[in-house]
Amino acid sequence: MAYAHTAGGTRYRFPTLADLLAKASPARSGDELAGIAARSSIERVAAQIALADLPLKVFLSEHVVPYEADEVTRLIVDQSRANAEVFSQIDSLTVGEFRDFLLSDAATGDRLAALAPAIMPEMAAAVSKLMRLQDLVLVSRKISVVTRFRTTVGLPGRLSTRLQPNHPTDDPAGIAASILDGLLLGSGDAVIGINPVSDNVATLTTLLRLIDRARTRFAIPTQSCVLAHITTQMQAMAQGAPLDLLFQSIGGTEATNASFGVSLSLLDEAHQMARSLNRLPDAPDANIMYFETGQGSSLSANAHHAVDQQTLEARAYAVARHFKPMLVNTVVGFIGPEYLYDGRQILRAGLEDHFCGKLLGLPMGCDICYTNHAEAGQDDMDALLTMLGAAGVNYIMGVPGSDDIMLHYQSTSFHDALYLRSLLGLRPAPEFEAWLATGPLKQLSVQALLNA
Repeated sequence: MAYAHTAGGTRYRFPTLADLLAKASPARSGDELAGIAARSSIERVAAQIALADLPLKVFLSEHVVPYEADEVTRLIVDQSRANAEVFSQIDSLTVGEFRDFLLSDAATGDRLAALAPAIMPEMAAAVSKLMRLQDLVLVSRKISVVTRFRTTVGLPGRLSTRLQPNHPTDDPAGIAASILDGLLLGSGDAVIGINPVSDNVATLTTLLRLIDRARTRFAIPTQSCVLAHITTQMQAMAQGAPLDLLFQSIGGTEATNASFGVSLSLLDEAHQMARSLNRLPDAPDANIMYFETGQGSSLSANAHHAVDQQTLEARAYAVARHFKPMLVNTVVGFIGPEYLYDGRQILRAGLEDHFCGKLLGLPMGCDICYTNHAEAGQDDMDALLTMLGAAGVNYIMGVPGSDDIMLHYQSTSFHDALYLRSLLGLRPAPEFEAWLATGPLKQLSVQALLNA
């Protein structure tokens, strides 16, 4: 089906829904690299007007990635069909009218939460393309998505952090020093999550046991995660490793996930295996999955099907939604300037991702970050950090000094979380807040963590 709009005396035609979405996307380097971006600002506006007039029902029948060729599309369609009755509440709206509804007083947090299972990711991506930054913040602010393991993350008035104690050689002493730094500065209530240098069972198990022993000895209310490949985590679980949250990077197409070495069936198998560990006997239905995503991952894997990177990012959230995860975050500027060129593009992408994830019912966090060869700096990250705080982001990263010395990129520091909590009157997760007030902080040291 073709779409069109006349602007400035020129008739702009968009032969497919995917092309319309790509041309309507605010400018970013990844879509330009893929050759699918609007060729001018006038063409972009024409596409946005055509998109605003598009009925939401069109997304039910026209798929941006073919149904027959892609298991993520099939998952999205299955989710939509299962929630057809809920979707009937908004099925008469166009994309533009959907935007107006989201910004209205009628779109309360409770109502948006009820609608979330019926919203297709392409619908969320489409409406975000018509929104200013303040619109993305305002709607996101209405939505609270609360998840629980040992801590409760996502409550209104709370801001959690992932304590990210990465080390360039996986040295336990160096990791323990970063954990100590983070705990003393109030970080770690979302998860203590380590990116290992070595993706093998021995390293994974050593690091999980380091966190678990310290958590147990000092009664720290948090979750552990070592962000190895999911198959490595499965091997470690089979050998008795104390795994709390199961991690995997995911994308918005079957081919993207294949490039990560995963499929929906593998994720299902791993999820059931982690569930069988029964790490919380008193809460057998606790959220146990942790997913990371990022705009540009499909293009970098040549798995984008000529679909714009922001729409594909939203499709990754359909995969995450299937597993009712504890944590989801976009690593917004990590892939590099080939996909998000500068601070302005990173700022918008971070707010888009957070909005789309929350609209789809996900517990969204954000790694507010950039690589050193991007046209971005800490001032840009401060702006995104502050706007995400106003938007009600569930959690951010806590990296010593904001400089990840293993992954070689710039993120947010423990002090950035303290700034945001102070500025907006936010507090840590309630269980962690109570531990900070009454726990054995004075007993903590690097040696104590190592010898726990």
